[in-house]
Amino acid sequence: MKVVLIHNPDAGDDQQPSSDELLGLIRDAGHTARYQSSKDENWHSALEQSCDIVAVAGGDGIVGTVAKNLIGRDVPIAVLPMGTANNVAKTLGLIDRPLEQLIAGWATAPHVKFDVGMASGPWNLKYFIEGLGIGLFTETMYRLDATNNVVLAHLDDTGEKVKSVLEILKDRLPSFTPNSLKITLDGRDLSGEYILLEVMNISYIGPNLCLAPHANPSDGLLDIVLVSKDDQDNLSRCLSHCIEGKLPYPGLTVRKGQHLQIEWDGFTVHIDDEVWPDKASEFPISPNTMDVKVNRHALEFLAPA
Repeated sequence: MKVVLIHNPDAGDDQQPSSDELLGLIRDAGHTARYQSSKDENWHSALEQSCDIVAVAGGDGIVGTVAKNLIGRDVPIAVLPMGTANNVAKTLGLIDRPLEQLIAGWATAPHVKFDVGMASGPWNLKYFIEGLGIGLFTETMYRLDATNNVVLAHLDDTGEKVKSVLEILKDRLPSFTPNSLKITLDGRDLSGEYILLEVMNISYIGPNLCLAPHANPSDGLLDIVLVSKDDQDNLSRCLSHCIEGKLPYPGLTVRKGQHLQIEWDGFTVHIDDEVWPDKASEFPISPNTMDVKVNRHALEFLAPA
């Protein structure tokens, strides 16, 4: 099969294979491959090439970016997890498996239909693969981004980076001020004061934070996690479970739906790994409505058995 390989050479730690090693594994499996580094300015043009598979070697950032560029295209995506969290790969059952095993399974791998979230608002239209949110996680992302992740710079191990971010979230939780949100889900009013709102397409966001254990990215539904001040202890337990590597904590209330509307009045929003507004954003006159829906089966991933 003809493979276009998109590779983030900066993903993960120093133990990750090089571009030549990745190409060797793909060719050893009987495929032809064209290599493209995601660090090149015009890397997107590689996605216009005719191919049977687009393979993505890296973390959730590059996986999500490539996927969004392939929405509506009949090209399966094969993930080679080499990042820090690898939430999409975790969803597809690809973690802790040798890369050569994953590549060898491409020829016979089931094709998994994958939904995509669509969020329109002050930023016009953006897609998300993992989730969209407001509150504790978003504000923590914003602070880390503003300091170029300096508090994580000394950590070389990807597992330690994930654990450190979870611990930062847990430390900030008791003093976090809830947001007053006006929300409707499929026409039902859910307005209130919330520490965290996450609209999940998969179970995990960010640092392997599992907020929606039963999320199914193929069911045409979004999983909505709303955490009020009264639910703070449950969120703290959820974070503890993630830090300690335990099974997902089942205590958070999760609602499923297809259409979420949120009145935006200036608060920060994350859309996958992008925080909005950033320094380059133009602020509209608020309030403004955020409209979140699901585009069912917009993508196709390979999930080698």
